[in-house]
Amino acid sequence: MQFKDAKREHHSILAAAEKRLLIRIAERIPQSINSDHLTAVGFVAMLAAGLTYWYARWNPAALLAVIAWLAINWFGDSLDGTLARVRRQPRPRYGFYVDHILDAFGTAALFLGLAASGYMSWAIALAFLLAYFLLCIEIYLTTYTLGQFHLSFGGVGPTELRLVLAAGNVAAVFRPMVHVFGADYKLFDVGGVVAAAGMTLIMIYAAMKHTSELYRIEPLPPLGTAEGGCSTKALANGQRVRA
Repeated sequence: MQFKDAKREHHSILAAAEKRLLIRIAERIPQSINSDHLTAVGFVAMLAAGLTYWYARWNPAALLAVIAWLAINWFGDSLDGTLARVRRQPRPRYGFYVDHILDAFGTAALFLGLAASGYMSWAIALAFLLAYFLLCIEIYLTTYTLGQFHLSFGGVGPTELRLVLAAGNVAAVFRPMVHVFGADYKLFDVGGVVAAAGMTLIMIYAAMKHTSELYRIEPLPPLGTAEGGCSTKALANGQRVRA
């Protein structure tokens, strides 16, 4: 089956420095370790981070342990693709699918664990996940239809988001509540609302932009001239139409 890999668009603040670091690490990884091992490490670390958030309900110091799991997740999740490219062992379809389906499960586990900790409200956690998955859908549809895989928006990518979350963990240990507009709110609720709103706006902007771009590429053809078109009689007879 013919397959064309999508162009990776990664322009976050740390992207260039991170790429150089990952290549150096990948060159030193033992041959006995492959990209699948790193993918598994990243996924298990995300699940562990979610469970550790849950444990923070009884021990606030667990918030600091989550940071260690996020670092391990970065190591596995960011390095698996780099290792495959450095060793010239690319599996673009397998890698893309496995990475992102595990990211979906891992992110859900992370924020459900955060909600279970009591440091974020359930409604905010679910709103965040809804916005996150809607943005993921837009990214994956763009990858399929335009061949562009966007890894960052506005200079912010997965690594920057991990750092922001880690900083929030440190702050929440000492000050889990913040005063905003004359009332007290959970720190992670405020951050979750801002993040969900930002992702929703990005998704709407990207959807409008890419819809316009696709319409320019594929404008509505004159009636009956499109390839695969058929007559009304053929439709009435139940013949299959190719889209």
